[in-house]
Amino acid sequence: MFGSSTGFRLPDNSVLSPDASLVRLDRWLALTPEQRRGFAPLCPDLVVELASTDGASPSDEGPRGLTALRSKMAAYQANGARLGWLLIPHQQAVEVWPASGEPQRWEGLAVLEAGAEFPALQLQLDEIWAG
Repeated sequence: MFGSSTGFRLPDNSVLSPDASLVRLDRWLALTPEQRRGFAPLCPDLVVELASTDGASPSDEGPRGLTALRSKMAAYQANGARLGWLLIPHQQAVEVWPASGEPQRWEGLAVLEAGAEFPALQLQLDEIWAG
């Protein structure tokens, strides 16, 4: 599991830093020590992005706005992420981005489960919704 200070060089050569991410251990260990020290040349298996918590307009173009974050999520998806979670606290909503296909939106969840992609992985949302 990685925090927001970790960047990844995706297969399309872009560099992105999700708020949180997960890379399967076998994929991480396949990298050289040098690759692990810089921007790892891979797309995380799971990415998590957190939208602005100030109630900004959903069309906000800023870096924490939904428009920008949806573009980021689409880039992760196109570069091989197996699962993405876009958390939208001011709407108490989550967009779940699968490996392919359209994202699904869920509202009012207390617990977010990763399902078959990452069995037993759960995110408690109450604290996030509380701000």
